Amino acid sequence: MRSASITGVKIALTALVLTGCSATEPSRTLPEQEPSVGVSRSVAPPPPGATTPGGDGGATRVVLTRSGGIAGRGDTIAVEPDGRWTLVDRAGSRRTGRLSTADLDLLRRLAADPDLTAEAARPTAPTACRDAFTYRLAVGATETGYVDCPTDGSPPEVTRSLVELLHRATGWT
Repeated sequence: MRSASITGVKIALTALVLTGCSATEPSRTLPEQEPSVGVSRSVAPPPPGATTPGGDGGATRVVLTRSGGIAGRGDTIAVEPDGRWTLVDRAGSRRTGRLSTADLDLLRRLAADPDLTAEAARPTAPTACRDAFTYRLAVGATETGYVDCPTDGSPPEVTRSLVELLHRATGWT
């Protein structure tokens, strides 16, 4: 009986995450953060006419899900094309805000990086770690990710840079 109620809670949280990040939902914004350093990848602006994965010229929704770890996390952050973001943790708590102009520009450049599409096409291998965080990133229709496990080798560079940007810019811990 307990298993059924846990499954019900998981389904409800998934539904909340999927329906709770609507582009028409008003958001409470936090004060804009000053741009800061911390993302280690240098990215040139996309060439004129370039589009992000998903093909909409830079206006792509970005969704990052982090799962696993010792505590069994299940958190999702969704960033709308205008920079508004919503973070929903595994308990269903929500935080909202807006990326600074500099962070939104960086997000768009990373999302338009052709290496992101190449990373998404790369085959994944099983992880050697237990209790590690798994990151799944969707940029439009492009999906990529990695397990944060030091013995698995380096994570995909653009994907990792987007994960780091979203952690830093939203205060996600």
